[in-house]
Amino acid sequence: MENKIIETKILTTSEHDIKTAAEIIRGGGLAAFPTETVYGLGASAYDEDAAKKIYAAKGRPSDNPLIVHVASAEQIKDVALEIPKSAARVIEKFMPGPITIILKKKDTIPDTVTAGLSTVAVRCPDNGTARSLIEKAGVPIAAPSANLSGKPSPTKAKHVINDMTGRIDAIIDGGSCRVGVESTIVDFSSERPVILRPGGVTYEDLKNAGVDVDIDRHILETIDAKETPKCPGMKYKHYAPNAEVIVVEGEKDAVQSKIKALISENKGKIIGVLTMFGADYDDAVMLSAGDTNRKYAKNLFSALREFDELGAEIVFAEFCERDAYALAVRNRLYKAAAQRVIHV
Repeated sequence: MENKIIETKILTTSEHDIKTAAEIIRGGGLAAFPTETVYGLGASAYDEDAAKKIYAAKGRPSDNPLIVHVASAEQIKDVALEIPKSAARVIEKFMPGPITIILKKKDTIPDTVTAGLSTVAVRCPDNGTARSLIEKAGVPIAAPSANLSGKPSPTKAKHVINDMTGRIDAIIDGGSCRVGVESTIVDFSSERPVILRPGGVTYEDLKNAGVDVDIDRHILETIDAKETPKCPGMKYKHYAPNAEVIVVEGEKDAVQSKIKALISENKGKIIGVLTMFGADYDDAVMLSAGDTNRKYAKNLFSALREFDELGAEIVFAEFCERDAYALAVRNRLYKAAAQRVIHV
């Protein structure tokens, strides 16, 4: 059955418009909003039917859990049964901020939100508009990224408008997102904390704060089709533009030499290059990822969408580990490329 076309309101970050979006969420509707990471597609985390609307609007598999957003760290106790000491340390050091923690959930959060899991993923965003929306709605807000499932996550309002107009009730235009990749997810529901998704709070940040964490092996792999994902982004194709993406990873000279050879092998196709090194490639459209992994994270999703607008058929993405954001960028690139990676 096709989704019913909805009249989508484009709102600003004014107090009046945030109140309008909050009323929509309180009433069981859907509103997209900016965060410091990417735009979120929000519904009341207490409303099972509203959560179902999120899955329908995105075309999202129902076994892919949603993240619950709260206005303050204190509000976490409204959705979680308990907060272990190590999780409390993360809350103290990094919230509000680009990090999500997984805890045992209270029954107030319906299974639709958590994809049937006994845990809930919860975060407090470091974005004034997002926190104001949650406060005015008066409920925690369940929100995955505000894009069609599998596509690059939206870091600008125009990305959400392109994907979600006619599917949701409102979109708050809050400009560009500061971080550019989704939040780090750390699972505290077992004996030892585990990073399930890297993001704006790095492994090094956590270790330096005295939080002893492991890194899940699935960060650079895709989990088995029979497994239930513990958090968003683990199981399904993600972040992919229409073009075929191939990551070429290594040091500058070797990467550039390989990409030039690949361009030569694919003459006649519209080719894009996402570059860290700033070299010129003949017969290719170039977009800059930035010369650090932190900049790469901010620019990646927007660049992948721009390559679609330019009609690219193949995108070669330069990649070199430069700073602590490398794991987050590598994770998104590998998924966007469906694990098509050339190491040189």
